[in-house]
Amino acid sequence: MKVGYKLAAEAFGPAELVRQAVLAEKAGFDFVEISDHYHPWLDNQGHSPFAWTVLGSIAARTSRIELATGVTCPTVRYHPAIIAQAAATLALLSEGRFVLGVGSGERLNEHVVGRGFPDVVRTRHEMLREALEIIRLLWSGGYRSYEGKHLRLEDARVFDLPEELPLIAVAASGQVSTRIAAELGDGLFATEDKPEIVQHYRDAGGTGPCYAEVPMAWAPDAHTAAKAALETSRWALTGWKVMSELPNPVNFDAATTTVREEDVLEKFACGADPARYLEVAQPFVDAGFDMLVMQNAGPDPDGFIDFYQSELDGRIRQLKPNGPQARTGS
Repeated sequence: MKVGYKLAAEAFGPAELVRQAVLAEKAGFDFVEISDHYHPWLDNQGHSPFAWTVLGSIAARTSRIELATGVTCPTVRYHPAIIAQAAATLALLSEGRFVLGVGSGERLNEHVVGRGFPDVVRTRHEMLREALEIIRLLWSGGYRSYEGKHLRLEDARVFDLPEELPLIAVAASGQVSTRIAAELGDGLFATEDKPEIVQHYRDAGGTGPCYAEVPMAWAPDAHTAAKAALETSRWALTGWKVMSELPNPVNFDAATTTVREEDVLEKFACGADPARYLEVAQPFVDAGFDMLVMQNAGPDPDGFIDFYQSELDGRIRQLKPNGPQARTGS
């Protein structure tokens, strides 16, 4: 198992995110993962820097820790040719430490360029499949063209390619997206602890690592932690169908007015009791995820990193699948 640290790009500015990544490397995390957004989920989060610039700076400031996008949508706001070039460049600058996490996107970030965001999920999946085909095509070298149902590529070439191409982890939540992950990706990315997600991925032939974000909120006491998570991260309780559709932070604010502190305490590991963190992480391990991302929504990132290093690191890594949900070989 590998353990990562989530860089909350909606909650911190670029320099602070780089600082946290450096601390995460010193604390023993295996990788950092950053969201690639144009907007934050809520206005009071207050940030949303360009993830690729932040990752380049992290690559220059670190030497061991792996870097990942969690996740990039390579279909609307970006053309996949741009992502193919950006990922290849970052792989070179990080000396092979970069993982390209991709997904079908959210309206929140993709509508901003004025091209619209598909209302039909099937269309988003078709676009993601075409985007991955384009990225793979460009990474094979030479000048390439592509004519798809939704996306086109005209006589393009990525000149700077690493000897070892970045791993591609595809975000998925159902059978269609897990099939895309198995067929065109090298790994799986998810935000829910549902065992059927990994099951579908393995059944479709996927053999790669499985990434999942584990909701946490560190503070000296559970109330303080839950209050902070409620203020800035209550959007995480809305579910993917809501998260993918709303266009602006004000809509997420309106959609989450009924979320209570009790709801946060039920979903998140809050406070400073290591046992609660293990309790929240265990279902992800049982479901077959082997790349756990610690997603801290608490008010003190430094305190959380210290807590992880002193109280959680060894215990999280010792978690093993158990019960009927455990998947052999996953």
